[in-house]
Amino acid sequence: MIEKHLVLENVDLVTFYGIKNVHLQMIKSLYPKLRIVARGNVIKVMGDEEEMCAFEDNIDKMQKHCIKYNSLNEETILNIIKGERTTDEHADNSAIVYSVTGKPIAPRSDNQVALVDAFNAEDMIFAIGPAGSGKTYMSIALAVRALKNKEIRKIILSRPAVEAGEKLGFLPGDMKDKIDPYLQPLYDALEDMIPAQKLQEYMEQNVIQIAPLAFMRGRTLNDAVVILDEAQNTTTQQIKMFLTRMGQGTKMIITGDMTQIDLPHSVKSGLREATEVLKNVKGISIIHMNEKDIVRHKLVTRIVNAYAKYDRHRESAIQECPKPDSVH
Repeated sequence: MIEKHLVLENVDLVTFYGIKNVHLQMIKSLYPKLRIVARGNVIKVMGDEEEMCAFEDNIDKMQKHCIKYNSLNEETILNIIKGERTTDEHADNSAIVYSVTGKPIAPRSDNQVALVDAFNAEDMIFAIGPAGSGKTYMSIALAVRALKNKEIRKIILSRPAVEAGEKLGFLPGDMKDKIDPYLQPLYDALEDMIPAQKLQEYMEQNVIQIAPLAFMRGRTLNDAVVILDEAQNTTTQQIKMFLTRMGQGTKMIITGDMTQIDLPHSVKSGLREATEVLKNVKGISIIHMNEKDIVRHKLVTRIVNAYAKYDRHRESAIQECPKPDSVH
């Protein structure tokens, strides 16, 4: 009789063991010749060496399935142990990752596919497009996939804390409380893709970091996917500071919407300038998304189009307006 300790890594334990350990109990029943004891992420197993080798191999398969699909059920466990193909393996090959409900998250437009391809090929990607075009959501999905595949050690998500009609000083709470509302869309996307307990663990261990742009100064970011969201609200100095944080083994994705600049009129958007300065630099890809990429409610596309039409009319009217005669 031999004894082994198997360590579960990057897996949500609630999903793996099941509610009230129902999955663990099923596994035990399918291996009656082994003594199996689970403590946290460590499974202690004792018994026959040959039986244990099969058990270890199947636990590894269950763990990989759980990490990839964010789900594990009795049917899957049984199929793995019997050596049969699991139902999820017939899923969409275009999926980047799977949501916490097991739904595939995949590109849904040509430009979203272009974003995925650019991420696979380049180290720095600019994704520019209107609200709802999936630029932030797809970017976070790509980062989560890289983390699950152990291609990186951490995910860093950032936004400039620019007031959109609100003043930070008037919001209640400490600095974290004031900043969190600006970062909520990033939390929302992560909660879609990573089980709650695992996400909390990642945050506590700084595997996933969410911080305002000002917190990036002075850092060198290695072995990470770093996403700067709402980059249209950065100044030239801010975006230059951010881009030069890039370290070894790191990919950067910069997203923004040029129609939603909240900077004062006298301040030029750093994103607008960066895309001009860097458009011909090798290793950088710039993806321009449009209203055809919008994957939210159909009204969002109509709203974006209506505002674009209104802005064009207003600009035309300003240009056609005669200038007042000079006063002599």
